[in-house]
Amino acid sequence: MTLITPTAFWFLRHGETDWNAQDLSQGDIDIPLNAKGREQALSAAALVKGHKIATIISSSLSRALDTAQAVSDAIGVPVQSDDGLREVKFGEQEGKPMGDWYDDWIAGTYTPERAEPFAVLRERAVVAVNRALDNPAPVLVVAHGALFRALRSAMGLQPNVRTANAVPIYCEPPAAAGQPWTLLPVNSAGPAKS
Repeated sequence: MTLITPTAFWFLRHGETDWNAQDLSQGDIDIPLNAKGREQALSAAALVKGHKIATIISSSLSRALDTAQAVSDAIGVPVQSDDGLREVKFGEQEGKPMGDWYDDWIAGTYTPERAEPFAVLRERAVVAVNRALDNPAPVLVVAHGALFRALRSAMGLQPNVRTANAVPIYCEPPAAAGQPWTLLPVNSAGPAKS
């Protein structure tokens, strides 16, 4: 199992889509931002402005790319994309209401038909973040909720936690190996412990 390079980075889940608003599983379907999501992306851009982001790496799905582009426009750093940051393929669950099967999926005891197992997603997510961290720091990764569940797992944190749309999170590695990472969501007042 690959470990995340112990380098601090920023994570930003994309802004809201209509499917988010309807509590539907999007998975790898390319659902665009809605009007609220575009506003959230602009707000997120304002929150990270001043944090000297040097690199922006985004999922190639439009909801993440458009969120990343809002940040890019605000801070003047170009967006790069990486297919390794795409949202998990949820197979038969895509387009359906969010279910209570996430714990079983994360535990590896249930994977929806034609879906990506959690362990596979975790490995893919960690490898993609490590690629991103090879770039000039600080790095901003713009991606998805289930992908961040996989990263939380790799960080030694409770994985099945829903990540808010378009709230920048500062991800800080532990001082000692084997300890969990620290996540600091950023609001208008700056980083705050969650």
